Amino acid sequence: MADTVATLARDLAFPEGPAFDPQGNLWCVELQGGQLSRWGDDGVLRHEAGGRPNGLAFDAAGRALVANAELCAIQRLDSSTGTFEIVVDTLDGEPLRQPNDLTFDALGNLLFTCPGGSDEAPVGYVCCIAPDGALTKIGEGFLFPNGLALVDGGEALVVAETRTQRLWKGAWDADARRWHDPQPWAELGTPGGPDGMALGADGLLYVAIFGGGQVRAVDGRGRVMEAYDLPGRNPTNVAFDPAGALGMVVTEAERGLLLSLPQLGPGVPLYAGR
Repeated sequence: MADTVATLARDLAFPEGPAFDPQGNLWCVELQGGQLSRWGDDGVLRHEAGGRPNGLAFDAAGRALVANAELCAIQRLDSSTGTFEIVVDTLDGEPLRQPNDLTFDALGNLLFTCPGGSDEAPVGYVCCIAPDGALTKIGEGFLFPNGLALVDGGEALVVAETRTQRLWKGAWDADARRWHDPQPWAELGTPGGPDGMALGADGLLYVAIFGGGQVRAVDGRGRVMEAYDLPGRNPTNVAFDPAGALGMVVTEAERGLLLSLPQLGPGVPLYAGR
């Protein structure tokens, strides 16, 4: 079957973090517009988040959690008031290093990457917020840690290191909130580097390649099995439609596109915070 790529929306201001809420609505963030945006038949509806929102996830209550790079914070939208509150913005007394992407595990731990200042120095790190609010650094020493995904039934965590074109994988202990001995697992190659990603029900990890104009599918042994070309060089992240109609959704920043590859999917159901 030939690859089908449909355009859902255009002229978005550096879209990132596609995600579906518990009701099945499709959302993303617009980094250069400071917006949390919902796509639907009536177009794109926006909420002002401020700063540079870069990643998005929904908890079990349907609340939007946003990684905001400019505010150096994880934000949460209070849907009753339409305003954002800061969940966390410091680690060990220092501002977070520009949070980038985030995801929940089965126990409601919120995992997120912090790549600020790590384009050329390995100072990027990965954090975990427990349901009680406790913040822990679970990995460090990365050159621009970016997207992240839980695989192997939630027992392993994969983190994209954009500057080295590499994925790191290690066992994830949700109870102890520990990422055990992460090691290089997949080499994504050039051009571009890995950004956001999502796990398919077929066992493949679908990775947006920023600067490469593709989504590449990686198998359980870390091998690139398929590559899907996109209309734009800078895909930033991917998500699977739980209803199946849109297949895999991709945000693309060069042209400001929200894309659908309806032939791909389904994805693995995502965990949500409690």
